[in-house]
Amino acid sequence: MNLFMLLLGCKPSGRHVEQHDIYFGIAERLGELAPSIEAYWPEAKGEIHVDAWRAVTKVGSYQISISEEPVNNGSLKLYFVNMGGYKPNDMEEYHYKEMVVAYNLEEAKEVAKETVFFKHHISPHIDDKYGIDVDDVYEIEELLPALFKGKYYVKIREEQHDFLKEDDITNGYFTMEILRDQLE
Repeated sequence: MNLFMLLLGCKPSGRHVEQHDIYFGIAERLGELAPSIEAYWPEAKGEIHVDAWRAVTKVGSYQISISEEPVNNGSLKLYFVNMGGYKPNDMEEYHYKEMVVAYNLEEAKEVAKETVFFKHHISPHIDDKYGIDVDDVYEIEELLPALFKGKYYVKIREEQHDFLKEDDITNGYFTMEILRDQLE
């Protein structure tokens, strides 16, 4: 089983621009997530698509895997951080999605502050708040849809050597039909 992180997109009725959200799911193959993705964002009314995805196997110096049995990671947890910031004279809010392994939310926030994104944007913030706020850092197991909770567990193993390959991120425009039929 794999932990997948997906950037979902759709243009809900009455909106002028495409909206996005991050979805985390667990499956052997990416295409198996299509029904749970559609259930996750019902307002998309079948118009949802995937703009980017990755199988999460490495975060920093940690190997990430999925277990069907509860695991003992010590106190380590996997977090998702969504940072946002602005550039002068640019009518855009830029976002950077960060995965962090930390012992607690406070440590996860400190790790996020060290990212290149945070240092190169004015008024960097997470979501719509200035500064880093605990409400905008999420433990991955809390973000999983109910059908995965209690069935799968995130396993975190620190690697002493830097031999873990970085996760590939696939970008594009993938409809649910493409997701079901072609992506593995």
